[in-house]
Parts: sequence; C-alpha cells; structure tokens
Amino acid sequence: QVQLVESGGGLVQAGGSLRLSCAASGRTFSSDAMGWFRQAPGKEREFVAAITRRAGRTYHANSVKGRFTISRDNAKNTVYLQMNSLKPEDTAVYYCAASKDGLRISVHSYEYDYWGQGTQVTVSS
Repeated sequence: QVQLVESGGGLVQAGGSLRLSCAASGRTFSSDAMGWFRQAPGKEREFVAAITRRAGRTYHANSVKGRFTISRDNAKNTVYLQMNSLKPEDTAVYYCAASKDGLRISVHSYEYDYWGQGTQVTVSS
C-alpha cells in the first residue's frame, strides 16, 4: 500500500521560512515523479512544484518561483519543499503527490496517482 506522509507545516510570520517533507513508502520512490499542490479555503487545488524521478528536472508555479524550491532524496524516499519569503497568500493545506510516470512534469492534479493527507501552512501578516 502506497503511503505519502507530509510534515513540516505550521504557523509562520510573513517573510519567514518553512520546509515541508513528504515521506513515501510502498513503492519504488525513485521511479516516481513527485509534485506539491496546495488548496486554500474556498479555492481549487493548485499546482506548486514538481520534480522528475532522478531530480533531472524541476518546475515551479510562477506564484512561487524564486521563493520555493522542490528537491528530493531518493535514498531517504523523501521529497521536500523549501519555502522562503512566505506571504499570507501562501496559506493553504499543502499536499504531496506521486506520479507513476517518473519522467513527466505535470501541473495537473489528475495526472498524479497517489496523494498524501496534507499539512497546514498558515502565514500571518
């Protein structure tokens, strides 16, 4: 059974930093592309960042480019999202997701096969 477990969320002031982690089990982690999405109250889930299976390529949404960085450690079966210069509009539940197509960078949630339960990030002004 595939499990993705996010951690690292919390409350932070604007301008601060957080690092989210997503630990994977139940699959060959290094075969999967990974993504981060977020969903704010009353809004649709939106793409944040993605990384291919061996970290050869990454892609970040324009809204977070230059502030957030996705990375992965295949030896630890973990994907990270380093979030700097946080803004109140970054407040959301953040989800990690795995795609069995390890070479594809996708911004569409329906192209991911497995999801974590989410971790709350709250940025105060």
